[in-house]
Order: sequence, then C-alpha cells, then structure tokens
Amino acid sequence: MRKNRAVYLLLALALVAAACGDSAGDTTTTAAVATTTTAPAATTAPPETTMALPAVDIGVDFEAGKIYVGMLSDLTGPFGPLVTPIVDGHSVYWENVNANGGINGLEVELVVKDTQYIPDNHVQFYGELKEEVVAFGHSTGSPHTMAIREALEADGILAVPLTWYSGWSDPALNSNLVPHGAPYCIEAMNVLEYLSKKFEADNGAKPSLAIVSVPGDYGLDSAIGAALAAAALGLEVVYDGTGKVIPPAAGTTFDPTEFVTGIVGSQADIAFVTATPGTFSGIYGGSLAQGFEGIWSGAAPSWNPAFIGPDSPIRGGIARDFWGSAYISPWSSDAPGMKELRDLFAELRPDAPAHDYYGEGFVEASILHAALQKAYDNGDLTQAGVVAAAKSLENVDFGGIGPAETYVGEPNDRLQRQSLMFRPDPADLDAGGSGTTVVEDFFTSDIAAAYEFTGACYKLEG
Repeated sequence: MRKNRAVYLLLALALVAAACGDSAGDTTTTAAVATTTTAPAATTAPPETTMALPAVDIGVDFEAGKIYVGMLSDLTGPFGPLVTPIVDGHSVYWENVNANGGINGLEVELVVKDTQYIPDNHVQFYGELKEEVVAFGHSTGSPHTMAIREALEADGILAVPLTWYSGWSDPALNSNLVPHGAPYCIEAMNVLEYLSKKFEADNGAKPSLAIVSVPGDYGLDSAIGAALAAAALGLEVVYDGTGKVIPPAAGTTFDPTEFVTGIVGSQADIAFVTATPGTFSGIYGGSLAQGFEGIWSGAAPSWNPAFIGPDSPIRGGIARDFWGSAYISPWSSDAPGMKELRDLFAELRPDAPAHDYYGEGFVEASILHAALQKAYDNGDLTQAGVVAAAKSLENVDFGGIGPAETYVGEPNDRLQRQSLMFRPDPADLDAGGSGTTVVEDFFTSDIAAAYEFTGACYKLEG
C-alpha cells in the first residue's frame, strides 16, 4: 500500500512553480497535451512562498514524488490489438507531463494490469490496486466496468471507462466514472444516417440493412441504436443477427457461416456489424469469398488497421467496402492535439508505428490530468477528492483529438453526440501512416440530435 499522511509545510521548487496556474475556484478546465516548452528551469531559485500540500490518502506519495494511477487493460484478450496502443498513448502522455513538472511536481506512474478481457480478472485486479492507486486511468470493457461499478462508488475511487456504453451517461450508473465520446447507440444513429443519405443520393432509393452484433452492452447497445436509426429513416432490416455473434474461446476458431449466409442471402445494401475485430473480419471475409459486395460498417472497435495490412487477404475488398466511425481523430488529422501527439511520439517513441488509438490514450489521460490538477488545486488529492474534482469539470478540451466533454449538468445536455467518419487507406498505411482517411469530421446526425436521453439504450445488468 502506498500511503502518506504526513503534513508538509514547504513546497519544493517544482510544486510552487506549477501552483501558479489556475485557481481552485475555476470551473472550466482545459486538458491540453503538455508541451516540451513549459518545464521550469532546474536552476531557478525557489520563490519566497509557503503553502500547505493537499490532503492525501491512497496513491500519492510526497516523499517519492509520485501519484500512482491504475490501468485495468485488455492487453492480450480480444481487444488487445486496440488497447495496447491506447496504453502506449497514456505512457507517452504522462512521460511528457512528468518531464515538464508533472502535477505540481509530482510524477504520475501507471500501474498496468492485463485483464485479458475477463471480468473475474478485472474484479481481482481492482481489489489489488484500490489500496495502491489514487484513480484508474482506464477500465476496459462495459461488463467488466459494471462488475466494479458499485465497488468504485463504495470505495470513492474514480475510473475512466474504456467503453462507450450509453449507460455511462446515466448518473444512476456513472457516479464514479467519467466517459467520453458518443455512446454506441448514438454512434450507430450517426453512421446509418450518414450512409443512408449517401446511398440514396447515389442510387435514388433507400438502402436495405443487415444488423449483426455480439451480445452484451457493446453489441446490443450498438444494435439498438441501429434499429432506432432504421425506424427513423424508414429502412428495411432484411437480416437481423443482433446479439448472435459469440467470439470464440481461447484456442478455438470462429465459424462465421451463419452470418455469412444471412447477409449474403439478404443481399443487404448496408451490413452494420458490431463485433470484435476477429469476428468482424471472419464475417466480412466469408461474405467477400461468396462474391458479396455492399457497404460495411459497425461500431468503432470492430475495425482493426490490420485489415488493410500488406498481407491481409481482405485488404482490397474492405478498402472498397468499409466506412468506419471513430470517437477520436486519426493519426493523420490536422487537429492541434494530434500534431502534438505525433511530435511527442517522434521524440519519445521514434520507432513506434503510426496508430489511431494512441489518441484514445491521450484523451483518457487528459481527462485524468484535468481531474488530478483540479483536485490538487482544491487541496484534496484523496481518492474521493479526485472523484469530486472530475465531476466538477465543465469543459475538458482535447485539442481536437476528440470533442470536448463536460461532466456538469443534465444527462441529456451533456450526452456526447458527435462521431467522425473515415475510410480505410492502404496507400497511407504503406507510406507509414495509420491507414485512415477522414471523410466527415465530427458531426451530429439529425436522429442523434433529436434523441432524448433518459437512460441507457440497452440496460446492462450488474
């Protein structure tokens, strides 16, 4: 257990210098990426100032100069190829912040646990880390986060969910969570309105739709949004595989025959498939092998840039057929925050390949950065103090990496409704990019704008 309850009367140089920023009474916080130009000079004499350090309990050690942050991450499970670069993004973000003064001189150290996307592991590691860390920088998976939700509330600990379940926008479920990005069901509304309008403009008729998904919050929240969009747009659902895709257990293979048969037999104009990248590629590849051509899309975590890798058997087809959505700007974006991200990776990880999901790590870290700084300024860097600080943030800005977020106000008002649309770009991947090209920057569909949020689209039990 890392605890320190001693009373300190004098701040070290870096603490005092950094404390000259925003006052504790500010209600608007910008969590921009720290730059390498703001570090205090090591030779500067300490000011003639004394101030008390904030209250602390768990996860902050003034003697070591550390703030410890937990990470409940799927590094080797079904979403490992996406979560690993997210953790890399966190690492680079905090390495830069630490090099430039940290949180008033305190360095942030990540304590990462590989949950393998197994809820029991998630609960076990939470129990181990709750007496070690001041907050959780992310928590991969909705059932997994739901499994620790009541404990987070009882223990008074903050977590940033790495999941876009619509329930996290419901205060009855998210008292200790700070989500970001459009929830799965809102994302589906944006995607299908965008693709439907494009299809109708190109073909003079409304498209037909196939909906396929994994079960649980991820697949069902997204599928419900797709069904709501279909009803609003007057689209015929010609095949419904909602909740039927079961990702294979370790050591087994996925059989996509049922879904390939359903989609190909339906001759749907749009196949909206929300699954793991492995099951998505199996369904798409099987349909492609049968000569099926149509528009393919799904919730953002269904996509993996490996689909257009040089050795991928579906490279050409999926580059032609796939339209993706995203919660963050891609690697090649001209957003100021993404430019800073690229510069930092060039400096700190020069051999790292381009990847869009580094930006997700930056967004999550930015939220926590804002909460930690606000808690410090409030004089309460306890676990509960970090929760209170996070829930008071009115405008967390990410430099364009993602839409700004607020954690104050009514749920319907603060619900994130913006999505970004992209196309796969093999030429960009071959040239050293992430293989993603933006075709529509962050936008809100008419359906999503009109949607009245009163609770989760899909009710996840737990």
